[in-house]
Amino acid sequence: MKGGLVSESGVVLLTERRPTPREDGPAAVVTAIRDFISHLAASGDGIPAGVGLAVPGLVSENSALYSANIGWRDVPAADFTALDVPVRLGHDVQTGGLAESVLGAGRGVDDFLFLPIGTGIAGALILRGEPYGGASGWGGEIGHIPVFPDGEQCACGQFGCLETYASAASVGRRYSQRANVSGVKAEEVVASDDPIAVEVWDEAVEALSLALATYTLLLDPTMIVLGGGLAEAGPALFDPVRTRLVKRLAFRDAPPLLPAALGVDAGMLGASLLGWRAAGRPEIGAGWTVNVRSAPLVS
Repeated sequence: MKGGLVSESGVVLLTERRPTPREDGPAAVVTAIRDFISHLAASGDGIPAGVGLAVPGLVSENSALYSANIGWRDVPAADFTALDVPVRLGHDVQTGGLAESVLGAGRGVDDFLFLPIGTGIAGALILRGEPYGGASGWGGEIGHIPVFPDGEQCACGQFGCLETYASAASVGRRYSQRANVSGVKAEEVVASDDPIAVEVWDEAVEALSLALATYTLLLDPTMIVLGGGLAEAGPALFDPVRTRLVKRLAFRDAPPLLPAALGVDAGMLGASLLGWRAAGRPEIGAGWTVNVRSAPLVS
């Protein structure tokens, strides 16, 4: 868990990390979040105006509906804090996309895709400047687009999902299986000229370019923003994906492919925007500027 206390002017007064006690059950996680919020609030000058939370799974503004990883169901927003202040919840990836829209790489852009690539792959569809969750909140599950329909089975039960080929965890796993080794990380695969590593990385790039071409043809985004740990590969990721995306979109221009600006702070900064929106101050954040090289400083 990462939390922060963010002022009206956009100064991050405090940030802190705490472990998520998932092994103790969903109720313990809710209690840990309550304690964390109380600690952050007590570190500030007075009671905060509002609380924003970025949580995984299916979520509405007022309830954490379901999370497979944590195990909670239908947890009201008010249960997450002992403070008598407005609270708003957001999906973790969509909240990171909101931060990139207001403060980061997508600032000033109405329509773009925010795609963090880490242990898994999820997406935030930013439409008209706001995250779009679809009819039931599942919008943006790009990691489960079947790029190779006859391919490997995904943990979700489908076959050939993007996440099965192009997430950091999958790149390391697929190399380890083929090379008959263990413990290989994705960044090691990316940096290697081992023929097996080259093949695994090529398949990851191919899967990602297919998914991005599909997304582009459906929604015509102004740009695509890639984040997460695998985006730290830099040109080793961006150059081949950009080349293949251009090739696949033969009859139209490909959207620009840009790195995310906020890194690991996107979720916390997005949650701060949700907190100010809960407090009835949706305009807050529009004038903030972010020094991404010394994040989480916002001034």
